[in-house]
Amino acid sequence: MKSKKIMPDGLKIYKTEIDITKSSRVELNALMNLRLASALDLQSQLKQAHWNVKGQNFIGLHELFDTIAGVVEGYVDMIAERIAQLGGVAQGTVRVSAAQSRLDEYPLDIAEGMSHVGAVSTALASFGAEARSTISEAEDLDDAVTADLFTEVSRGIDKWLWFVEAHAQNSK
Repeated sequence: MKSKKIMPDGLKIYKTEIDITKSSRVELNALMNLRLASALDLQSQLKQAHWNVKGQNFIGLHELFDTIAGVVEGYVDMIAERIAQLGGVAQGTVRVSAAQSRLDEYPLDIAEGMSHVGAVSTALASFGAEARSTISEAEDLDDAVTADLFTEVSRGIDKWLWFVEAHAQNSK
C-alpha cells in the first residue's frame, strides 16, 4: 500500500484584506498549524490521563485533567480560527496532528496519579515553551494579534502547569 502524504508542500492561502503581507501569512499559517498539531496532541494526552488515572488522588486528578483538556480545546479552536482569519487552512486531523506535533509521546503504561502528574507536567511545559516561542515569531512577522493570542495561551498553560505541579511539590 502506498503511503499518503499528510502535509502538502504548499498550503493554500486565501485572499483576504487583512493588512498582513501574504508572505508573512504563509509563514504564520505554517507556524500556527504546527502549534495546532501540538495543541490537539496536548488535548488528547490530557484525556488519556483523565481516563486512566488511578490511586489515592483519583477524583481530584481525574477532574483536573478533564478541566484542563476542556480549556485546551478552547485554545485549539482559537488557533484554528486565527489560521482561517489569515486566509490559511487549519489542518487539525488526527493524522496531521500525530505527524506534526512537537510533544513527546504520552506514556501509555502508567496508571498511578503521580506518574500522570509527571507526564502531564512535561506535556504542559513543552507546549508552554512552544506557545512562548510563537509570541516572538509572530511579532517578527508583524502580527501582534497572533502574538497576543499566544500570550493568552501561554498564560493559561502556565497556570494549569502550576495546578498540576502543585500535586508533586512539597515544602522541602
